[in-house]
Amino acid sequence: MTEATEALAESLETAVTRAVGEELRRVREARGWSRAYFVKRLPSGIGDRTLLAYEHGVRQLTLSRLTELAEALEVDPATVVARGLQRARRRLDHLTLHVDLPALLNHDGAGRGKFRPMIQWARNALIDNPHGVAEIDTRVVRNLALFTGCSHHELAEYLAQFTPPPGDVETE
Repeated sequence: MTEATEALAESLETAVTRAVGEELRRVREARGWSRAYFVKRLPSGIGDRTLLAYEHGVRQLTLSRLTELAEALEVDPATVVARGLQRARRRLDHLTLHVDLPALLNHDGAGRGKFRPMIQWARNALIDNPHGVAEIDTRVVRNLALFTGCSHHELAEYLAQFTPPPGDVETE
């Protein structure tokens, strides 16, 4: 492995660790739970500082620890990972994106003109998703990208900015 490849792998590893930790924190805070309260719910007995290190991406989570934390938060571990990656804008080409439809419809910032076809799509998607969040599989993003005349990556980047707030994370 070259130095550049090692640096890229390390930066991806750091970004993913930070993104997942931040998503766990967002979900915990959306529940209105302090770190102390949350730690008391955990069967493993980890300390407040350990949880803080996970939430800030300073300490890597094992899969079993991620599962424990997610279950204590009453959310699917895969959803925590996916939403964390989506917020961090990492691995978007491989994710099922969760899109806050009202946020997309109310957006008037950069890219609005280029992605104008997505406005009508979001209006129609609200009919099938009255809770306001659409899950868009990577194959669907690819097809929507063809429709809008942009690359899959460009559309995924645009849609990723409309990640639903943590309170909207599905419970198990």
